[in-house]
Amino acid sequence: MASKAIFSTLRRSLTKPNRAVSRRHHLSTSSAATASEPYAGDEHAIVMKGVRISGRPLYLDMQSTTPLDPRVFDAMNASSIYDYGNPHSRTHLYGWEAENAVEVARIQVAKLIGASPKEIVFLSGATEANNTVVKGVMHFYKDKKRHVITTQTEHKCVLDSCRHLQQEGFEVTYLPVRTDGLVDLEMLREAIRPDTGLVSVMAVNNEIGVVQPMEEIGRICKEHKVPFHTDAAQAIGKIPVDVEKWNVSFMSMSGHKIYGPKGIGAMYVRRRPRVRLEPLMNGGGQERGLRSGTLATQQVVGFGVACELAMKEMEYDEKWIKRLQERLLNGVREKLDGVVVNGSLESRYAGNLNLSFAYVEGESLLMGLKEVAVSSGSACTSASLEPSYVLRALGVDEDMAHTSIRFGIGRFTTEEEIDKAVELTVKQVEKLREMSPLYEMVKEGIDIKNIQWSQH
Repeated sequence: MASKAIFSTLRRSLTKPNRAVSRRHHLSTSSAATASEPYAGDEHAIVMKGVRISGRPLYLDMQSTTPLDPRVFDAMNASSIYDYGNPHSRTHLYGWEAENAVEVARIQVAKLIGASPKEIVFLSGATEANNTVVKGVMHFYKDKKRHVITTQTEHKCVLDSCRHLQQEGFEVTYLPVRTDGLVDLEMLREAIRPDTGLVSVMAVNNEIGVVQPMEEIGRICKEHKVPFHTDAAQAIGKIPVDVEKWNVSFMSMSGHKIYGPKGIGAMYVRRRPRVRLEPLMNGGGQERGLRSGTLATQQVVGFGVACELAMKEMEYDEKWIKRLQERLLNGVREKLDGVVVNGSLESRYAGNLNLSFAYVEGESLLMGLKEVAVSSGSACTSASLEPSYVLRALGVDEDMAHTSIRFGIGRFTTEEEIDKAVELTVKQVEKLREMSPLYEMVKEGIDIKNIQWSQH
């Protein structure tokens, strides 16, 4: 695709050493790391937070955020120059122009998910949308509805919103998931009560990439006349999304997960049958009274263009990313044993590959992969040294949960980057296993699970 070639060319040009520019302002992502001898010499080394690396690392953390598509940047740049009016100013041309730019973006977002533009509410991102829906619906129907259903593997902002409701006296059912990360539909059906006011299930999990059976969940909720909300931040633009087929009442979206800008997202709110919610903020009554505050026109424009591009290129992106995922997984498994894929391989978004490496200390593995930007889970909880609550919900042993690495593959990822990531990962795992007495015992045929360890 032309966009891929443009982006790769841009990265290569920005990677060239320029002594006139401060090193911390180099904008390349990975071309330095994929070279046979990345940034030879101390001259180009980067030191940040006590970590020294030879150059900017490979970027394989697409679930955390995606790079801005150059075409999105161009649209935002033009909008910054020409659409500087307040989109809520109704008395002059500048306001009308900005308002028109916002409404075009609203149409672009709506088309991506099969909705009406009138059902799209712009706000700061999926976290705000999740908070608004979970709290807003229950507060509006608090006299009749006192029960919420969600899953144990939801994003932290949904779980924390539910805990906030519990402190207010509402009841919450946290459904367990199967070992493949998918919801048990019969368990969901049995959990619904007459006073259930909302079911919230993430479409594509941010840590393990599993895709929930959305149409079936929506059908169950429709049968019981319970509003259905989904956090689709990791789904839109990556898998086909249709609010009618899914029977969702509310949907949360975020711009920076689909090569758009940070700080902008949207909330889908169904109009027919009408569902109500109480806004989190009061003010000028913008966005149908559901989200007061002046819209950031340029961010909205960028989000709209990102959605339009995702709709046009989704099929191509899916094939490319699937190919790279298989290249990564096969490359690692060919050279390492004890590699486990967390979550379903069949019902999964290919751009999210969460692997656990047996007999390796997880934090050491992450620190050893300085030349590859990956994570051990959600960026929102990565400061914690506790094993991922998502993996624990799948029944993954604590030791294996500690060794998980999430590889995020995207539109602009290259085959060279994947090959380099495989090489560096294999090298680091082998290095750590050489220092592991447990791995030595396993190679000697000892079943370490049956060993009774004595305490001193």
